Amino acid sequence: MSVLISARYGYGLVFPIAALVLLPLTVLLLSWGHIDQEIWSHLWATQMRKLLSNTLLLALGVGFGVLLLGVSLAWLTSLCEFPGRRWLDWALMLPFAVPSYVLAFVFVGLLDFAGPLQTLMREWFGAGFRFPRVRSAGGVILVLVLVFYPYVYLLARSAFLAQGKGLMEAARSLGQTPWQGFWKVALPMARPAIGAGVALALMETLADFGAVAVFNFDTFTTAIYKTWYGFFSLGTAAQLASLLLLFVLLTLFGERYARGALRAANERARTAPLYRLHGWKALAASSGCLLVFALAFVIPLLQLIAWFWQRGRLDLDERYLGLIMHSLYLAALAALVTVAAALLLAFAQRFSQKRSVQAAVGIANLGYALPGAVLAVSLMLGFSWLDQVLVIPLSKALGGAGKPLLVGSLTALILAYLVRFMAAGFGTLESALARIRPSLPEAARSLGTSGTALFLRVYLPLLLPAALSAALLVFVDVLKEMPATLLLRPFGWDTLAVRIFEMTSEGEWSRASLPALTLVAVGLLPVIGLIRRSAKAH
Repeated sequence: MSVLISARYGYGLVFPIAALVLLPLTVLLLSWGHIDQEIWSHLWATQMRKLLSNTLLLALGVGFGVLLLGVSLAWLTSLCEFPGRRWLDWALMLPFAVPSYVLAFVFVGLLDFAGPLQTLMREWFGAGFRFPRVRSAGGVILVLVLVFYPYVYLLARSAFLAQGKGLMEAARSLGQTPWQGFWKVALPMARPAIGAGVALALMETLADFGAVAVFNFDTFTTAIYKTWYGFFSLGTAAQLASLLLLFVLLTLFGERYARGALRAANERARTAPLYRLHGWKALAASSGCLLVFALAFVIPLLQLIAWFWQRGRLDLDERYLGLIMHSLYLAALAALVTVAAALLLAFAQRFSQKRSVQAAVGIANLGYALPGAVLAVSLMLGFSWLDQVLVIPLSKALGGAGKPLLVGSLTALILAYLVRFMAAGFGTLESALARIRPSLPEAARSLGTSGTALFLRVYLPLLLPAALSAALLVFVDVLKEMPATLLLRPFGWDTLAVRIFEMTSEGEWSRASLPALTLVAVGLLPVIGLIRRSAKAH
């Protein structure tokens, strides 16, 4: 196979990519070789029980919330007809564009004791009026549910639409009410898709750093950051990161175990809702969907615009342009590197028959399970070791300055993005490559086209739309990525996400509005593409 480059050299690159993913896992395991008793004693006495309880509470609360909200909204928009359903069907996907830390600081700034809403309420109802504390477990759970419910909503909606009319009409002919049909027919058949959506939401919850930092809600991600920058103990930070990774792996295992051998239904998709709601039921359905859309997207967007006009627009200066250039440069470079690597992996999986290559491709796509904070700590330790053992001695031997090249470099940051977002690019390209009929390249070979020319003339034009989509997904993910960027960026390489962290850490909500609006605007691009594909599919 010589489609991309020669098989001998091209597929050989799959193994370094897989090794790059294994590096963080290896570093995390080796970090337990030396335990700082003093720091761990302090953590256990003051933080560990709180970290465990907070992380477990957050996972349970968000898991239940996204399950309830995502499934109920998917059921309403896919099977019921009510006023506003057609535009709410796609509008409920728009919260995908809002990073969790943006929604978090909007809620805190809006609902805190000194915020505009409580201030107005005290003017109306007296000085003794106050809301429940927004900086609480309930507050952070609510925010993360509103941010991550689209994972469940999108997958459950597709599963419900794919079930067709036959099954539900058969249940109705047997005397089942719509509610009974939902519980006994539709929900069990959609369980694999729903479980996958909940697992994605839980992985994002466990990996979240920005939102929990805004709420001052200590979890393993905030503990990793504080241990690194507070105790200056990279080893202890890596040990905490390994515990966080254990939570993530248990979540993945639990989802796979719960799914079992179930498969999603594959009936002929419906083109019209099954149930037409009237009266108070229609009003309740419209009001509920509108409330979620308003809380998750409309109100935050309006508040950001208000803050921008109040103070944020004054930050439109050269420094802000520098933040944009840094963000765009990192995102574009990471997208280019990731899509190129994902393209190589897709070809290797499609055309290589070697088990070692197939296994390496599978390993290379495990990075999506590694939270940004985990990646940052483990890569920092791994690259520090490589600098000391390989780079510095080699530099000295060649007459160089003998300085480290990996730690604190853009290389480390780009590689972290590559590991973290490889799966996003690979999935899109793999699907596109599978849709190319074998007859097309065979016809080209019969006409004398082979090797690189075959790739450039046949495969590349057909894969270009998918490659652009994959690049856009990675581009937006990198723009929004906070923990890895915060921990690994070289000196002076602040980005929009880092700027938001700095401003929210100081309570400067208005000044965080400008970079937040920029991220939301860019984040809408892949969401609009997702909505258009969803509309074509159904």
